[in-house]
Amino acid sequence: MREVAFIKQNKQKWLNFEKTIYNNQFKNPDELSSLYIQLMNDLSYAQTYYPKSKTISYLNQLAAAAFQRIYRTKRTKTNRFISFWKTEVPLIMFEYRRYVFYAFLIFGAFITIGAVSAAYDDSFVRLILGDGYVNETLENIEKGDPVAIYKSGSNWGSFIGITVNNLYVGMLCFVFGVFGGIGTGYVLMVNGIMIGAFQYFFYDQGVLWESVRGIWIHGSMEIFAIGIEGAAGLILGASILFPKTYSRMASFKMGLKTGIKILISTFPFTFMAGFLEGFVTRYSNTMPNWLSVGIILVTLGLISFYYLIYPHIVHKKLRTHVPTI
Repeated sequence: MREVAFIKQNKQKWLNFEKTIYNNQFKNPDELSSLYIQLMNDLSYAQTYYPKSKTISYLNQLAAAAFQRIYRTKRTKTNRFISFWKTEVPLIMFEYRRYVFYAFLIFGAFITIGAVSAAYDDSFVRLILGDGYVNETLENIEKGDPVAIYKSGSNWGSFIGITVNNLYVGMLCFVFGVFGGIGTGYVLMVNGIMIGAFQYFFYDQGVLWESVRGIWIHGSMEIFAIGIEGAAGLILGASILFPKTYSRMASFKMGLKTGIKILISTFPFTFMAGFLEGFVTRYSNTMPNWLSVGIILVTLGLISFYYLIYPHIVHKKLRTHVPTI
């Protein structure tokens, strides 16, 4: 069968399936399970005969959405909290993985702009970071402790203050997506340029390694989380600009719900980053290199695995196993 005929034959069924899934119109879990099996059959057929078709991506998205609904209505003793982190969030991340790519691409571009601007304009770092921060850090560098600024205040005070600020930035990154994603881009721009200028400043002073082994103890999770929150904001913006087959309001509600779930999923990592900044980073100049580097690699590996690798593992299980209700 030609792909055009295959699509024409099943298009209406798939559109009805979309409405059934996203509007919760199924009468019982058995009906949903039956629809899911039909969809998986169509997906398998498309993968066999049209391996390079966009139809596969479309059916994958429907399958992921159906899988979430099935797990949400399964009559098991599975803890809802556990299933949220173990299944629901990873499937969302897989479905919207291109938005994660867009967010990190935008974020990375602005980090580069910040570093290049600092390299070609001596006044740029002071403009972005402020005279107070620059002067204090220069004094600390002269004293042999470039990251001494992170040792001010109490452990708990630093932890709470930093965590609240990071949560605020993450929420802004998501909520500003309501402006068609432009607001999210602005938040990523501000933070990206600041990070780029910040790191170049330490490089220019000849203490890049000292800054990396200290600041990125907490920065790995902190910065990565902002990228994920940026993806949530872009999803919200896209739901308004590109409603597809739904009304704009219905699409917005789905985008809002999806984005909130992604935002919530970053909170544990934000709390962990705040804890590390308040209780660990301040001791970076006294700990051996292997320990600081180890913490950086473990934290970066953990958050990267959860958002970039684990979603593919969960999705693979989705394709090879049809759950029963």
